Amino acid sequence: MSLRAQLNDALKEAMKAKDQVRLDAVRMAIAEMKKRDIEARATGNMAGISDADLQGAIQKMIASRKDSIAMYEKGGRADLVAKEQAEIAALEAFLPKQLDAAAIEAAAQAEIAAAGASSIKDMGKVMGAMKAKYTGQMDLGLASATVKRLLGG
Repeated sequence: MSLRAQLNDALKEAMKAKDQVRLDAVRMAIAEMKKRDIEARATGNMAGISDADLQGAIQKMIASRKDSIAMYEKGGRADLVAKEQAEIAALEAFLPKQLDAAAIEAAAQAEIAAAGASSIKDMGKVMGAMKAKYTGQMDLGLASATVKRLLGG
């Protein structure tokens, strides 16, 4: 089942269950998908964005919410922290299982070896390979920091 279909099904389920937080999160994901579809059509891609592109968009939405959580925690807004955390949980349901720090490190070591990377100058090549191979499965910030550390940067 495509990610589009999963989002549409989740929208219907959230409406039936009257789960407002999940409903809001799914609606935002669908709105982002439609926005990106329109942008894709402008470049001649009439089919719209792929599931991988949609997963990337959902990851950006999650990252944005994590940033918001940090700000809300500083401001003492526990109610908003809880809402953002619930939205993150709802959005994560549409992504493949995320790699943990140990798995990201193992993947980084494998890609560094495969690329023959030896210095920080090779970081772009390694990160490009990791993004292609593990799309939607890892926190890119953590992966980038791991690759940088392993390359001695």
